[in-house]
Amino acid sequence: MSKIDLISSDWVDLVFEGRNQAYGAYKLRKGTTKRNIIAILAVLVLLLIGFIILTVKNFVDEQRAKVAVTQVTEISALEQPKKKAEVKQKKVELEPEKVVEKVKSSIKFTAPVIKNDKDVKPEEELKTQDELMSTKTAIGTFDVKGNDDSNGEILKAKEIIAQPEPPKHVEEDKVFDIVEQQPLFPGGQSALMQFLHDNIKYPVVAQENGVQGRVTVQFVVEKDGSITDVHVLRGVDPSLDKEAVRVVKSMPRWTPGKQNGTTVRVNYRLPVLFRLQ
Repeated sequence: MSKIDLISSDWVDLVFEGRNQAYGAYKLRKGTTKRNIIAILAVLVLLLIGFIILTVKNFVDEQRAKVAVTQVTEISALEQPKKKAEVKQKKVELEPEKVVEKVKSSIKFTAPVIKNDKDVKPEEELKTQDELMSTKTAIGTFDVKGNDDSNGEILKAKEIIAQPEPPKHVEEDKVFDIVEQQPLFPGGQSALMQFLHDNIKYPVVAQENGVQGRVTVQFVVEKDGSITDVHVLRGVDPSLDKEAVRVVKSMPRWTPGKQNGTTVRVNYRLPVLFRLQ
């Protein structure tokens, strides 16, 4: 098959050779080349226009994004000094003046001693109610120095009586089972498995009797990472249980667990597998 040339119109002459070329079909076929060229050019122009539109749109979007980022940066820069100014204003606030309460002085009450009328001195005579009210000194079961005559520090009677100190807050020593951040062996879980593999010594008695299995040991990881309260939760054989406890007690300090950002004591269960080769 010969190649089809959309531009050349020689094929039209070949088809209409020896025929009436004045017929409309010949003229129509003869103009096919021109129409093909116009169609190809139109398609290329449309593709070019579409490409230019996409390029311009991407460029405009990039410029808008840059302007938006610049505006956000400028707004953030303007808001920062305001925050600092607010903090400074809070620090400058004056403390309210303390109200000085006047406390009346008092003297300790002394039980009266009965004397003869001749032995009573003028200053020891009983005073009337009006005289007692006009004096600046009160009578009580203990001496209190007031500030009614001076601008000294207030001293109230109730302050002389020893008040029991409030009980101090005792930090809870609770042991958690589940925490936000679990305790971790130094180096992670793989390092823990390697430590058990390197340090476990299979008891000879268990080997001779063909005893094997999984011993579950529970212990507490303290706040400093040390291991305490080691005991067997689920045992297999006394010799295997004893060896599992020994290895766990020989472990280095762990990374302690945390709850609400605070280091706490955590219960940890560790399965120790004994398997004969």
